[in-house]
Amino acid sequence: MYRRLIVPGALAASLMLAIPASADGYSPGAPGIGDPYYPAYGNGGYDVSHYDLRLKYQPKTDLLEGTATILATTTQDLSRFDLDFGLKVSEVRVNGIRASFATSGDEELEITPAAGLPKGTPITIVVRYSGKPSDVKLFGFTSWARTPDGAVAANEPESAAWWFPSNDHPRDKATYDVSVAVPDGTQAISNGVLTSTTSQLGWTRYNWRSDKPQATYLATLAIGRFDITTGTTANGLPVVNAYSKDLDPATKDAARASVERTSEAVEFLEGVFGPYPFNAVGGYVPNVSAGFALETQTRPFYSPKFFTKGSNVSVIVHELAHQWYGDNVSVHNWADIWLNEGFASYAEWLWSEKEGEGTAQELADYVYAQHPADDPFWTVAPGDPGAAHQFDDAVYDRGAMALQALRNAVGDDDFFAILKGWQKEHAYGNAQVGDFVKYAERVSGKPLADLFDTWLYQPSRPASPAAEALGFKAARSVPQPRSWPAIARAHSGSRI
Repeated sequence: MYRRLIVPGALAASLMLAIPASADGYSPGAPGIGDPYYPAYGNGGYDVSHYDLRLKYQPKTDLLEGTATILATTTQDLSRFDLDFGLKVSEVRVNGIRASFATSGDEELEITPAAGLPKGTPITIVVRYSGKPSDVKLFGFTSWARTPDGAVAANEPESAAWWFPSNDHPRDKATYDVSVAVPDGTQAISNGVLTSTTSQLGWTRYNWRSDKPQATYLATLAIGRFDITTGTTANGLPVVNAYSKDLDPATKDAARASVERTSEAVEFLEGVFGPYPFNAVGGYVPNVSAGFALETQTRPFYSPKFFTKGSNVSVIVHELAHQWYGDNVSVHNWADIWLNEGFASYAEWLWSEKEGEGTAQELADYVYAQHPADDPFWTVAPGDPGAAHQFDDAVYDRGAMALQALRNAVGDDDFFAILKGWQKEHAYGNAQVGDFVKYAERVSGKPLADLFDTWLYQPSRPASPAAEALGFKAARSVPQPRSWPAIARAHSGSRI
């Protein structure tokens, strides 16, 4: 997990200066989609519907060769547009005709088609490229991890720019076909369903399809030698789990004892959030040194570090909960991260409640008691934490406390109706924190703005009387729930 700080005002001003007016009425698309935390993320002027990625990767040299075919529709009269990308491009075509291109900044690929593109025009963009992703640093870091036998692309808030060109922001979701050729004996894992494999001249090609809208940071690629288990859920959903062959044996056993409970966890979460929204499920544990887990759509990524001290189903529940909160309903801006992390963390608390290892209320009381009023924990506002604190513990744990406060305020019937109804109302789309507040008020019939302001936006500990009024114990000492060590172990890396 990497965080990079951008000064919004200064960068936004520079981006505006980079967009000259066009004499014929057509104008360039903005080189940023308008996210206050990350002004350079994403682009304006078009909306992507599908990515078709045809790749070839050599693990020994880290050479990636690719052809990306992008289907999109213009949203303005467009003279030029950007894609976010870091590798070397050799050719770009727009609607079959060669387009000129240039690069600027860290990841802007500026494309000028042969003629202007009217608003509402379907366009096909083909980008041919190659390079060694591990040699590429964007904004001073890399999201491409080499492994002893391959590589992994997984990170938040971005990882796409190291392996395919895109409109790199959650607001522009699309479907994916990912086809990857690797040397025989090596496997390639991505999102969705494995539709076919073919072998020719020492190379095996794996073809993956993700048929529901997916944010760019949720696209993943793992190449290496894996032990793979397959199956189906009770509802017939295909399950694919993978573990690097060279993991420490004890770690691999603990990982399997955790990840292989994916179907059980999905069944539980369907009772909380409603029907699972995608065409496949599973998880993978590659041999990487990274310390985080990530909700890559249909196939979460788990660092082996989560399992070095034994099994941990809590982190599995967390990442699977994101399939609803974060993947199905995605953030509108990165400031809305509570809609991802608060809910996935609360899912861990609900799992604890189901397992008889501590109720959600007991966990909320314990977290509240662990952080006195002068603890900096309370200065982070989960509803708008800022880019520098987007993945701080408060976003997760104070964010989960906010949901317990909501549950206590509206009662279980309305609370769980809100969790499920929200998914239907915003399925495969994006939303903001304010949208959730209004939705909760509509379902419950209660004014909730003050509650959310207290728990999500005030840079201070909710006062004891207010907390006690919502069912929290304000005692200095609260017994530790049995599930807390497993939940806390997820903090040793990061649950993102």
